[in-house]
Amino acid sequence: MDKQLLSMLVCPQCKGKLKYDRDAAELICTFDGLAYPVRDGVPVMLEGEARKMSEEEKLDKAQGNSGQA
Repeated sequence: MDKQLLSMLVCPQCKGKLKYDRDAAELICTFDGLAYPVRDGVPVMLEGEARKMSEEEKLDKAQGNSGQA
């Protein structure tokens, strides 16, 4: 994921920063607990397409334990 593009993208729900999880190909909003998919290098920033993360997963991602770029 291009770092410049990542710096411009925000969570559509809360407008917060996103973290890129390279291993899962997702953009993570730890505040809302949503994971937005990245398909063929294109972020899908639709709330209906986002995956709801478990509480354990949110804590893990918030602490930076993922394949971030």
